[in-house]
Amino acid sequence: MALIVQKYGGTSVGSVERIFNVARRVAGCARSGNAVAVVVSAMGDTTDDLLALARSVSEKPPERETAMLLTTGEQVSAALLAMALDKLGCPACSFTGPQAGILTDGVPLDARIRAFNPVKVRQALEEGKVAVVAGFQGADPDGLLNTLGRGGSDTTAVALAAALGADLCEIYTDVDGVYTVDPRLVPAAGKMDFISYDEMLEMASLGAKVLHPRAVDCGRAHGVVIHVRSSFNEETGTLVKEDTALETGTVVRGIACDTDQAKIAIIGVPDRPGIAARIFSAIGQRGINVDLIVQSIRRNGENDILFTVRADDVDKTLAVVKPVADEVGARDVCVHRGVAKVSVIGAGMMHHSGVAASMFEALASEGINIEIISTSEIRISCLIDETRVQDAARAIHRKFGLGNDRQ
Repeated sequence: MALIVQKYGGTSVGSVERIFNVARRVAGCARSGNAVAVVVSAMGDTTDDLLALARSVSEKPPERETAMLLTTGEQVSAALLAMALDKLGCPACSFTGPQAGILTDGVPLDARIRAFNPVKVRQALEEGKVAVVAGFQGADPDGLLNTLGRGGSDTTAVALAAALGADLCEIYTDVDGVYTVDPRLVPAAGKMDFISYDEMLEMASLGAKVLHPRAVDCGRAHGVVIHVRSSFNEETGTLVKEDTALETGTVVRGIACDTDQAKIAIIGVPDRPGIAARIFSAIGQRGINVDLIVQSIRRNGENDILFTVRADDVDKTLAVVKPVADEVGARDVCVHRGVAKVSVIGAGMMHHSGVAASMFEALASEGINIEIISTSEIRISCLIDETRVQDAARAIHRKFGLGNDRQ
């Protein structure tokens, strides 16, 4: 008998009919002799609808109350799935995140899991029941509800699998697995049979929406094998696991595209030690993640500092940066929203030269200008015009012979 954790996203539980489809799949797994724990997201667009409802009451609703409101979406899904399982003759019991034993750090809308003690979940499994856990939520030491941020149900599932010592964590979604690139951008994209934790973490962090970065990080830390697959068919998906022998000759494994980007430029920054530290410390204190950073050298003792943030963080970033720019004597702060990040990822890049040149050649062949470049051992990212993302993705996919573009 295996212990399996399954997670179903909002699309998979988007209606009563789909909830029963999930219930039949879960019941089948349990009747095959497996112990099954299930994590669910809110139905369909419920989270967005609840956010809109909150903003109809207040332009800036308090984060504590917003968390209280948003956590209800997953609780609805968990209760309904447990009811559907019961109707199918499969004993089940639903739990909120706190009831399942999730303790968070207390940040209302983007909390981190600090401890997971699934006593009640274990008890339900020992009684032969399916344990259905509301994803995306936990409670702080004072018992206040927190959410784990967008995509937090993935993290709940992998953390539960780690806490239970599960044999496998299955992430069910509306796609068949992890592709070499978003198939909506590049029809020639191919599904990968497996991908390493490091490669998946880079892809998820750089814009691939199939799996949340914190879930991948948790899986890597605890050795949880993750199977990303579709909830609408029985096909095998993509295994995310420890580094394995890569295909011979495979250097680049995938491409990630992120249009949720904005570029901020601080013009005429005095060329003195400590200025960059002052700027980015202020940004970091507000919990804003900065991605690509470039400092250009100018004459007359001045530099320009360019960096990217999430598009949704622009206003918050400007509120921090403008006073600091005035304080240090910078001449101006500019914003450009129409940008996107295109990245190539592959563990094999550590041992092969020429990857950057090939990527730049692919972009040049389409007349695409590169604004900022950033690299790591297994990733190269370029900031380009947002309107050229599809052209860039297709050109790079062809250049490296990925998916169905393989010769």
